Amino acid sequence: MSQKRSIFEDVASDEKAAVATPQPGLIDKAHRGARGAIRIWLAALFGIVVLMILVGGLTRLTDSGLSITEWKPVTGALPPMNAAAWDAEFTRYQAIPEYQLQNKGMSLAEFKAIYWWEWGHRQLGRIIGLVWAVGLLFFWATKRIPTGWTGRLIGVGVLGGLQGAIGWWMVSSGLGGGMLDVASYRLAIHLGLAFAILGLIAWYVLRLARSEADLMQARRGGETSLSGLSNVLLVLAFVQILLGALVAGIDAGRGYTDWPLMAGQFFPADAFDLAPWWRNFLEDDGLVQFMHRIGGYVVVIFGLFIWRRSRASGNMTTRRAFDWVAVLVFGQMVLGIGTVLYSAPLVLAIIHQLGAVLLWVAILRARFLSQYPPSQSIRGARP
Repeated sequence: MSQKRSIFEDVASDEKAAVATPQPGLIDKAHRGARGAIRIWLAALFGIVVLMILVGGLTRLTDSGLSITEWKPVTGALPPMNAAAWDAEFTRYQAIPEYQLQNKGMSLAEFKAIYWWEWGHRQLGRIIGLVWAVGLLFFWATKRIPTGWTGRLIGVGVLGGLQGAIGWWMVSSGLGGGMLDVASYRLAIHLGLAFAILGLIAWYVLRLARSEADLMQARRGGETSLSGLSNVLLVLAFVQILLGALVAGIDAGRGYTDWPLMAGQFFPADAFDLAPWWRNFLEDDGLVQFMHRIGGYVVVIFGLFIWRRSRASGNMTTRRAFDWVAVLVFGQMVLGIGTVLYSAPLVLAIIHQLGAVLLWVAILRARFLSQYPPSQSIRGARP
């Protein structure tokens, strides 16, 4: 005969209650996927994209971008393999304005030197696409992609494919119509998208370093003011990157080699000589360099302003992140001035471009930490 239960006795046994109650963090664990492995994969992509940006800069500075006159995403992976193939490539190059008006009489050996720069640049694009596709396929097939991340990871590849198409759109602008170089505005779009892709990957790497639960908790202590100011600095830096691409596109960095004035004046005298007037903002070397200089001053002033505001943050890690932003902002200004004074030598110009990459990532990191401040000990907090 069964024993009567007390009205004060728990209905469920301790064992059943243990089964019914989920363990802390169990839901987060079930949906977090291989965050660490995906982060490493994205970090590898990040590194290749940085290399791609630098090689692209060197390709422009060495006037190599028009050496390959066809777009063959698959078969173009192989360079010319014999003398006849090299002759065919050189013949196609000899048909474009850059050779006829600027490089007439170039030898085959000199052509090969610029060809390898452009071929390497395109090859890096193919490597990026391959690394992305193989990684995504692996993580998708093994069901290791965290919840909500599939679309984000696919989006990186879509932007990469768009970048390849824009790259050819840029190159095609310099193959006819008497053009000696690619259209500067297309170069700016190409570089701008490269920085957008780089920033997106960097943001994902930062997010994947912490669990979703940790990010949700950290966001409650986010510093809205600093995060908002960081957004403004990001926009200013991005505009300055686009202006830098315009400078590179028309070699405007070699036109005025004095500072702080330009040929002894604050504003270049021939700034609006081109017609129609709007062409001057894209093609006049004096006006384009002037805009880049003014953009640099704005970034420096606002960067130091936001750094000063960050001193009030109670989180030491956030303050240190903005310290790096201030250091890199000032460093970029010094590099920019040096690049102008020495007429944009190859090494200094590419270091200046690398500085833009570092500053871009530093601003993103500072924004991330102001939005998701990490926990810290009482010793690390501001008294």
